[in-house]
Amino acid sequence: MVPQLPQSMSHHSTWCCVETLTGHSNWVHAVAISEDGKTLASGSADNTIQLWNLSTGKSISTLTGHSDFVVAVTISKDGKTLASGSYDNTVRLWNLGTGQMMSTLIGHSDFVNCVAISPDGNLLASASNDETIRLWHLGTGQIISILTGHSDFVVAVAINNDGNLLVSGSNDNTIKLWDLPSGQEIQTISGDSSFVNTVAISPDGKTLASGSADGIIKQWNLNTGKLLCPLIGHSGDIQSIAFSPDSQTLVTGSGDKTIKLWNLSTGQVLCTLKRHLGAVYAVTISPDGRTLVSGSSDKTIKIWQKLNQTFNQKNNPPFTTLERGKREII
Repeated sequence: MVPQLPQSMSHHSTWCCVETLTGHSNWVHAVAISEDGKTLASGSADNTIQLWNLSTGKSISTLTGHSDFVVAVTISKDGKTLASGSYDNTVRLWNLGTGQMMSTLIGHSDFVNCVAISPDGNLLASASNDETIRLWHLGTGQIISILTGHSDFVVAVAINNDGNLLVSGSNDNTIKLWDLPSGQEIQTISGDSSFVNTVAISPDGKTLASGSADGIIKQWNLNTGKLLCPLIGHSGDIQSIAFSPDSQTLVTGSGDKTIKLWNLSTGQVLCTLKRHLGAVYAVTISPDGRTLVSGSSDKTIKIWQKLNQTFNQKNNPPFTTLERGKREII
């Protein structure tokens, strides 16, 4: 059987909001989708993590244990482990299947802002307001190394698909590239004029994208470290970014309450999604490229799906409700 490639998130599609999830009682800071596309995890300022069935939008369970805001969640490629980062200065590991907490990783002396798991599932990276990045062995929870070099809060980390590169973004206005698993610093990119809020590496490993407090998304060639075409269009700070599986589209969430989809070959905005009533703190894309999930300070999570523009208008009218199965055309 020929494997099915992820569909391109191109201008030949229309996005619609098919579900609004309202289980959290405070801001939604983080969202993650499992590799099989079945489970959604969300982290909130209500100190909890919610697990959802992505197909139905139904809540599976609520994970409690953190004593402060949960601002980061990530799921291992094998779908077994969920890692969360919190303002209680800890990282917690959870069994995604059972929802049981497996361990608490203690070491950071300030807020944990972000977490990332290597593709092979051996390594966990966490970054903190204590200006460090910690590398942990995911299986044992033991600390491997502490990466120092940033001079302000470290607020974003990402690991490439090869598992040999870690990227970090900081309020010191720099991005650093680190070798994995050695933790040796490779390069510092200092072309930003404001806080770096979020970073992402394209699935093909060629491009780094960063979002800043100045509202500009920057693209960097990972081989040369040189700045590519900046993406300008948001009117607020960039809070979250995610690449499509084919590396051709970038999704960005902003303090201006909107989500934008960008064609990376042209630098043009494909569409702007405007259904959130607060800052969009988190965006993520399903592995098949068909579903986009966003989390916001309006306490909601929205699930967006891509429709072919060639759908039969007569048989598929553009409903404006948010009920699953009906369509809110954007």
